[in-house]
Amino acid sequence: MHSLKVLILEDHPFQLMALHQMLNANGVFDVLTAESVDVACQVLSRRGPVDIAICDLHMEGPDGLAFIRHLAESGLAASVIILSGAETCVIDSVGKLARHMGVNVLGCVQKPASSIVLHQLLRRYLEQDCCAPAVVRLPQYPELLDLTAAQLAEGQNQWVVHYQPKVAHDGKLVGAEALVRWQHPCLGLLYPGQFLRLIERAGLLDTMSLHVLDQALAYSARFQSQTGNALPVAVNITPHMLARPDLHDQVKAALERHAVPASALTLEMIETVGCTPDEHQLEGLLHLRILGCQLSIDDFGMDGSNVQRLLELPFSELKLPSEFVRGMATDGRKAAVVAGALIMARRMNLKVVVEGVETAEDLQAIKALGQPVMQGYFIARPMPGAELLEWVGKRDETSIAHLATA
Repeated sequence: MHSLKVLILEDHPFQLMALHQMLNANGVFDVLTAESVDVACQVLSRRGPVDIAICDLHMEGPDGLAFIRHLAESGLAASVIILSGAETCVIDSVGKLARHMGVNVLGCVQKPASSIVLHQLLRRYLEQDCCAPAVVRLPQYPELLDLTAAQLAEGQNQWVVHYQPKVAHDGKLVGAEALVRWQHPCLGLLYPGQFLRLIERAGLLDTMSLHVLDQALAYSARFQSQTGNALPVAVNITPHMLARPDLHDQVKAALERHAVPASALTLEMIETVGCTPDEHQLEGLLHLRILGCQLSIDDFGMDGSNVQRLLELPFSELKLPSEFVRGMATDGRKAAVVAGALIMARRMNLKVVVEGVETAEDLQAIKALGQPVMQGYFIARPMPGAELLEWVGKRDETSIAHLATA
């Protein structure tokens, strides 16, 4: 993570020093510091944008929320970590407001932060799998900025797909989410947070999404040839793609080309703030559902995703984001939100996928509320297709029983 550039806004000297040391321990050495909002704004103006801003809330003068507003308006930080001694409900509310402002919030953490938590948040920045990150810089790879749209399109063979397993409450594999990576010949494996904005600006986001779709279906067919069952796969799409008049035909042709049943494909719709599908997009959704594909509302409860959207559109599944799940074992409010979503989904005949399961405690808390499908680092990280087959092969009854009782 040595290439990351991080700003710490913290007015407590000891906390500032501890954060600086933890970043260094995690391989981050390009660290800027500020003890007030005014100083932080001056530092960014003088030293340029950062990948991550770690922001305290309580301080003399303008508070951390004022700085977050500045970041939302200036775009001088690709992501933010909110770290404060305030009450959990206050920190979470600030995080929600920041997201509505268009800020990419990696996490909302109560003080004191641990090196492990900080490491997880730094990894999350690099491994973000959203379709359209709000702000993403590429200072560590300036050579990418010189590539034209045509050159980027020619490198499609470098776009590879990793798969994150989804498991039932008993540990049984029930599917996988297809996540794009860029296997660059010189820079190595790049994560979405390092290149998606570039792809989007080049007008190639649809091209990349269709490429991932084709690769995922090809892998599902290959999985079937080796195991006897097609692997259910989930692929992210944007609302903009739904307006494509050829989307239905593209999806249908890909399913037929790889001989994968439509029921094995879930399209996860990524929404953005204020994004309401129009008549053409609704028609696109219905065509896909009639074809037999499953449709998931991703990051339910975040940004534009809400109950009204579930009532308006033909979804078959909702995904609860990691923000609701992480720390649920010790946060009764989050547990209440997850429990309510599970009850609502059951009554609406919707499947539920809980993502962001990162600890045994969170997994146990989820299982105590119901039996949704789960995915997250505690279960498995995204991996190449060949590794997923090995992962499945190693999952004997003992390992499944262990997960079921974790």
